[in-house]
Amino acid sequence: MSQVLVDSPKHCAKKGFKVNKFINRKILYVFSTFFSTIIFLIFLIWLTLHPSKPEFFLKQADIYQLNLSSPHLLNSSIQITLVSKNPNTKVGVFYDQLQVYASYKGQQITVDEYLPPFYQGHEDSNILSASLMGISLPVSPSFGYEVSRDQTIGKLVFSLKINGRLRWKIGAWVSSPYRFIVNCVTIQAFGPNNAVGSGPLSAKQGSQCSTTV
Repeated sequence: MSQVLVDSPKHCAKKGFKVNKFINRKILYVFSTFFSTIIFLIFLIWLTLHPSKPEFFLKQADIYQLNLSSPHLLNSSIQITLVSKNPNTKVGVFYDQLQVYASYKGQQITVDEYLPPFYQGHEDSNILSASLMGISLPVSPSFGYEVSRDQTIGKLVFSLKINGRLRWKIGAWVSSPYRFIVNCVTIQAFGPNNAVGSGPLSAKQGSQCSTTV
C-alpha cells in the first residue's frame, strides 16, 4: 500500500518563513554590493583626480583708516583685491561661503565681510574685491604702541583672513562641504611721512596666500 505524505499547515509555514528569510537576505546582499560598488567607484575617481586646493593671491591692499577713537577702540577702513584660482583641470569648485576680515598682531581689526557665493570652473581665475571696515572695535591697550613702533621701523604687517566652505564638482557628482582657511600676509611701507589718514597705505607688490582645506 502506498503512503501519501502530507505536510501540515504548520510545516508549510515554517518552510515559507525560511524561503522569505533567504530571499530577504539575498536582496539585502545585492543592494549592499551595488551601493558598495558605487561608493568604491566614487572613491576611485576621487583618488585618480585628487583635487588640488584652490590658490589665492593678494593683488592689492589699501589702508585708508587705522586710528584709535579712544585708547581701546579702533576705527579702520581697508580695501583689498584678491585673485582666486582653481588649479584643477577636471574638478570644479563651488564656493558656498567666503568670510573675510583683517587682523593685526593677532587682533581682528575689521568686522567680517561676506562675499557672494560663486562657481569656479576648471583652471579658472576670479578677481574678488572687498571693503573691510571697523567702527569702535575693541583692541588691546598695547595697540597704539604697536602701530607707533611699526611706524618707527618703517613697515606695517597685517594679515587678511578668509574662512569659508567649498564643494568639489567632478562631472555630475558634487562632494559634501569642506571648510577651508586662507591666510594672506602683506607688508606696507609705513614711515614717519606715511601717517594713515593723509592718504592710503598701499601694497601693490602682492603676496601669495596659504590655503588649508
